[in-house]
Amino acid sequence: MNERLYIFDTTLRDGEQVPGCQLNTVEKIQVAKALEQLGVDVIEAGFPISSPGDFNSVIEISKAVTWPVICALTRAVEKDIDVAFDALKYAKHKRIHTGIGTSDEHIRFKFNSTREEILERAVAATKYAKRFVDDVEFYCEDAGRTDNEYLARVVEAVIKAGATVVNIPDTTGYCLPQEYYEKIKYLKEHVDGIDRAIISTHCHNDLGMATANTFNGVMAGARQVEVTINGIGERAGNTSLEEIAMILKCHKALGIDTNINTTKIYPTSRMVSSLMNMPVQPNKAIVGRNAFAHSSGIHQDGVLKNVHTYEIMDPKDVGIDDSSIVLTARSGRAALKHRLHVNGVDLEEEKLDKVYEKFLVLADQKKEVTDADVLMLAGADTAEAHAVRLDFLQVTTGKGVRSVASIGLDISGQKFEAAASGNGPVDAAIKALKKIIMKQMTLKEFTIQAISKGSDDVGKVHMQVEYDGSLYYGFGANTDIVTASVEAYIDCINKFKKNDE
Repeated sequence: MNERLYIFDTTLRDGEQVPGCQLNTVEKIQVAKALEQLGVDVIEAGFPISSPGDFNSVIEISKAVTWPVICALTRAVEKDIDVAFDALKYAKHKRIHTGIGTSDEHIRFKFNSTREEILERAVAATKYAKRFVDDVEFYCEDAGRTDNEYLARVVEAVIKAGATVVNIPDTTGYCLPQEYYEKIKYLKEHVDGIDRAIISTHCHNDLGMATANTFNGVMAGARQVEVTINGIGERAGNTSLEEIAMILKCHKALGIDTNINTTKIYPTSRMVSSLMNMPVQPNKAIVGRNAFAHSSGIHQDGVLKNVHTYEIMDPKDVGIDDSSIVLTARSGRAALKHRLHVNGVDLEEEKLDKVYEKFLVLADQKKEVTDADVLMLAGADTAEAHAVRLDFLQVTTGKGVRSVASIGLDISGQKFEAAASGNGPVDAAIKALKKIIMKQMTLKEFTIQAISKGSDDVGKVHMQVEYDGSLYYGFGANTDIVTASVEAYIDCINKFKKNDE
């Protein structure tokens, strides 16, 4: 009988820490329900003490899902644990995830403490969490750089204190795969009572080795992996759920199974990418646009003769629908609804009608509407509820002439217009916009990205704007990149206006 590997998904906690990827509670519930359908065992729903929003999200996610364990993160602080337990009150299956840094770097510079004091705090936090829930996970932050002998002492102590799961994070992505393997193996061989707890991996991708380290941890005896959809997360990201799931599916001889319904991987990936405005790189394993694409003539010839010559996975196994329905201006609502469903988005009829109207406008501008386009459209209609909306934008630009932009805004039902010149069309348009808004804003980051191929395709713009000492992230998408830039800037404005209110 195959061994079971538990999938702990932290998309809604570690994944959401990526700048510009924050979700509201409704969006988090949507992701949590998708994760439940995907088959994850544990959903880390948030860090309740960190903000009222995180606290409320853990409560609402607990109500929305049924069978996965709902996990709340804490520091080794009693107040954190109290708040986490309050947030988990509606969860059918509760877990408190507490812990502390164990590397000498963390002990000396973060806590100004000693190994013995950290060990005492670890045990105290575990015992305190155990008063509230049976399922307590303890993380040894920066375990990747922690001396193995001391790490084993901490792990043994927290298991004796009641920890049911011990998390061994490579917090900085520092470990080499063999080094991480030896670390897990050392714990298996030197910790008294290790069989009473599950060892968990939590690897970061700073050196591009998160998946390799996680896999090696499993080979050494870890039976829980902490992962995110699309590998999103702090800095360079976390281990990708889809990569670990498909490694084990492709290598059945390893004798390790997960509960993941792999046919849900692609739609879940697309949904998370769309909601978080975080494009998936085309060459991303499993879910990237090119993951099942073949451009080499030799490869194409081989695939046409037998798909297994160059493909180790069936696209259908990860939920990629290769019975393609091409969307054009002649497509109806049913075709649009189908493509949205394939990509993990199901809309009520009223909202579908609004998206369909925008789809027809876009389809008139393009030969073919892509999946990336329809996902953009599905999220774009939320702009109608914003205080500031773009009415019109007209730009004159060209070689040898100074760019001039005229803009019209609707601000809570009132109409405003302005014009400005600038060093290029985007500069002119934003200067005209700022004439109306009249706030002291500083553009800190401006990124343009084509989301599919072709000169008529939609481009995405990501912006970071500083206002009143805080940073706000905005997103815009349009076939006209100047319009997309203005929409991204307006997205930032709507976010800080909401905070001002």
